[in-house]
Amino acid sequence: MADTYNVTEFTFLGLSPKPEVQRVCFVRFLLLYTAIVLGNFLIVLTVMTSRSLASLTYFFLSCLSFVEICYSSTTAPKLISDLLAERKAISLWGCMTQVFFIHFFGGTEIFLLTMMAYDHYAAICKPLNYTAIVNRQVCAVLGVAWVGSFMHSFAQILLIFHLPFCGPNVINHYFCDLLPLLKLAFSDTFLIGLLMVAKGGTLSVISFVVPLASYVVILLHLRTRSSEGRHALSTCGSPITVVTLFFGPCIFVYLWPSTILSVDKTVAMFYTVITPLLNPIIYSLRNAEVKKAMKRLWIRTMNVRKK
Repeated sequence: MADTYNVTEFTFLGLSPKPEVQRVCFVRFLLLYTAIVLGNFLIVLTVMTSRSLASLTYFFLSCLSFVEICYSSTTAPKLISDLLAERKAISLWGCMTQVFFIHFFGGTEIFLLTMMAYDHYAAICKPLNYTAIVNRQVCAVLGVAWVGSFMHSFAQILLIFHLPFCGPNVINHYFCDLLPLLKLAFSDTFLIGLLMVAKGGTLSVISFVVPLASYVVILLHLRTRSSEGRHALSTCGSPITVVTLFFGPCIFVYLWPSTILSVDKTVAMFYTVITPLLNPIIYSLRNAEVKKAMKRLWIRTMNVRKK
């Protein structure tokens, strides 16, 4: 690290400087985070304990729910605790750790959403070869997801690791991220910022286009079959919603970095809080098999308690 590096901690400005607003936000985000953890954990538990959900489609769903819990946990607990704290500080290494895991779990979610889109495509457009196509590649793809996410996060950390932070240490955000940190660096960060925007923006756009293209192919494949077409539209509606809510804000942040940081905070809420919250709602309420499995799990739990 640079010899001129003398900042040992950063301070967040948070969502609002008003104490009454912070108290209201504390209650709201505590409830939202609780719902995120319980909702996604319920999906993981349901898939793990239900024989009717023993397919790769639901395995990917359980992996996505697990990643959503981890992803939201990188920012939400710190945000909630800071809402009641007078001084919203985070150590240097705590900030770097937060940046790493935000991009690690975010990258993993990108790979999972892409693989889930491919899984839908293979199941609907190649039903006879579905098992052979997906089973042969699932282990390799999951390995690539974790390794690729680690490499992506490590590369992001390397870009900012040697930047000198010698002056201001106040981050106008509620968590550590690359672009807010670049604004505090005591050096010319134009090229590094351009590289980060190009890398993150390109990854977000490509990862958004690939799943979207898969669902478009599915709809076109069944366009002449009215009943199956309606079923496919219903099936694709949920993942398309999740993909759009996750990638839309990411693309906005990287390709159109705002000079108004309050806008960035609002947009960041979508991929750090809203999407992890909506994931269990969308996939459970719109999926009959998941709802049936949850009902059976509830009945078994009640029967065990009665004994």
